[in-house]
Amino acid sequence: MTIDLAALPHDFLWGTATAAYQIEGAAAEDGRSPSIWDTFSHTSGKVAGGDTGDVACDHYHRWREDIDLMRRLGTNAYRMSVAWPRVVPGGDGPVNDKGLDFYDELIDALLAAGITPSVTLYHWDLPQILQDRGGWPSRDTAEHFAAYASVVAARLGDRVKHWTTLNEPLCSAWIGHLEGKMAPGLTDLTAAVRASYHLLLGHGLATRAIRAAAPGAQVGIVTNLSTIHPATDRPEDVEAARRMDGHTNRWWLDPIHGRGFPEDMREVYGVELPERAGDLETIAAPLDWLGLNYYMPATVADDPDGPAPRVREIARPGVPRTGMGWEIDASGIETLLLRLTHEYGARRLYVTENGSAYPDVVRPDGTVDDPERQKYLIDHLAACASAARKGAPLAGYFAWSLLDNFEWAYGYEKRFGLVHVDYRTQKRTIKGTGHRYADVIRAHAESGGRRAA
Repeated sequence: MTIDLAALPHDFLWGTATAAYQIEGAAAEDGRSPSIWDTFSHTSGKVAGGDTGDVACDHYHRWREDIDLMRRLGTNAYRMSVAWPRVVPGGDGPVNDKGLDFYDELIDALLAAGITPSVTLYHWDLPQILQDRGGWPSRDTAEHFAAYASVVAARLGDRVKHWTTLNEPLCSAWIGHLEGKMAPGLTDLTAAVRASYHLLLGHGLATRAIRAAAPGAQVGIVTNLSTIHPATDRPEDVEAARRMDGHTNRWWLDPIHGRGFPEDMREVYGVELPERAGDLETIAAPLDWLGLNYYMPATVADDPDGPAPRVREIARPGVPRTGMGWEIDASGIETLLLRLTHEYGARRLYVTENGSAYPDVVRPDGTVDDPERQKYLIDHLAACASAARKGAPLAGYFAWSLLDNFEWAYGYEKRFGLVHVDYRTQKRTIKGTGHRYADVIRAHAESGGRRAA
């Protein structure tokens, strides 16, 4: 498959993405306090292999090497996250200058390398001390998040223009509070719904705080969305697909676009929202851009006796899958980009994460060839370009991930990186996919976006 580079703007951002807890390590250095992921990963049985993010990719000490890798890939943007417990260890109150100094130096070095920093303020690492005080089910957490956002924007906003409030609030709320598979590991529908509300409230409050501290900031939120398909044409399965779309997509998209929380899903959850006057207007603060994280579609059947949203995911036979067992459907990313354009009126879109995990093998000559991941990348880039050709205002693509890293509850078993990491030695090796991505970026730059790759 070829990529229609002519469909992409000349100033397109070609980036990679990471998250603080997944790569930084240095979990107890320079004043950083524990996050909910430190607690979760140190709890027996929660993470594959008993792995933790204590060291991860040691990016805290090796960031200069990692910036050099970005330069070798030819990327012009980097999506990173700031660790709340490194900057405000108490969750609120005193600021840790050493934590801010780290990000200050990193931002300067990125800019010196010609790489645009795109900063995410929350990629799931809530300070544990705030979890102990109620976590995201508590309104106070949203207010503390806005205060933390103000601190970071005031320090970095003279150089950082691209800001993300939250990464994938779905995962924080549903997987962390309803399914119990991510931190903080709860299985409580009421807590999950309240967390979802306060996460979006925190987004709105933080958006306001960033703009006040850093005039000219471009602020957005990152959502992980899926195309949803009914397992059969039975009315029950068709309705199940609509509920799953509500759970996965509309519950997040509708409020931030001023439509409020979907009434049908309020009925499905049966949990009273902790609403106060003015909250919905705050949540719907105007976006400068919207981020899409896309990995896979979902096929669902009705499960009337199951937990909300009362659906069962169906594994379709014969469908290609990644090493995560996730279905591969590149057309889904095009479908979602066009949906965001036409249904929600997005003015600027970024694909903020997209990637695949496979069991990589380092060959005797030290190289890592990964043809399946290369195909995944090219097919999804081609679908992105097709969406842009059809009118989606796509301004950038960030491959997940720059590095193999701590993959949350999967530990270090799953590798998404464009760069292979030997966790024993911390040696970095650009994989075949990394070189292929560099070729695409180079072709776009050389042609001015006028030909295919």
